[in-house]
Amino acid sequence: MKKLCALILAAACLSACDAPSPPPAASVSAPLFHAEALVDPQYGRDFRLTDHNGQTRTLADWRGKVVLIFFGYTQCPDVCPSALYRSAQVMERLGSQAEKVQMLFITLDPARDTPELLRTYVPSFHPSFLGLFASEEQTPQLARDFQVFYRINPGQTPGSYTVDHSVTTYAYDPAGRLRLAIRHDITPEELAEDIQRLLTEAAVSEPSGATAPPHGA
Repeated sequence: MKKLCALILAAACLSACDAPSPPPAASVSAPLFHAEALVDPQYGRDFRLTDHNGQTRTLADWRGKVVLIFFGYTQCPDVCPSALYRSAQVMERLGSQAEKVQMLFITLDPARDTPELLRTYVPSFHPSFLGLFASEEQTPQLARDFQVFYRINPGQTPGSYTVDHSVTTYAYDPAGRLRLAIRHDITPEELAEDIQRLLTEAAVSEPSGATAPPHGA
């Protein structure tokens, strides 16, 4: 009898070992965004800048919208135009939801990027895009406030320098919180999906019957 009980117990143990294991934890906690999600970052909280139309702007002007911010300069040969072009493709993919998105291009080269030049360059990618600038004296602190790296490389003439800089695009949710750090290799399709998720989150959390405060264009 004892031998029979031992055989039954051994068979039960073998059956337990052969049973399918539960799915790995990673499949349950898959990332919600294609971009890097930021949790309460202590940088990039706000700014006070001038847009290419001469208006003073802060992030509160676009409360109720997803705000994309890219730091660059108009004479950038590749990264800046490709980042703006990607954002333009995103606006096209979003359709009517594009009205709830604002793209901001903040120059790291205010000496050459005059309001007139920004007004010509930035909206050429999409008519809603807006260029912003600080003074030459304020720009280094602005970059530090947003953890943006940049370095001016002298050229053969005083006005022919280039600027090395970070290539990350920031995304703020409609409540004005910095939520995403977007890599340069993320596709327009992936970025559009991330923006739609931010908009959906905002719609779910918004109280019934509430209306968003007015915002600038």
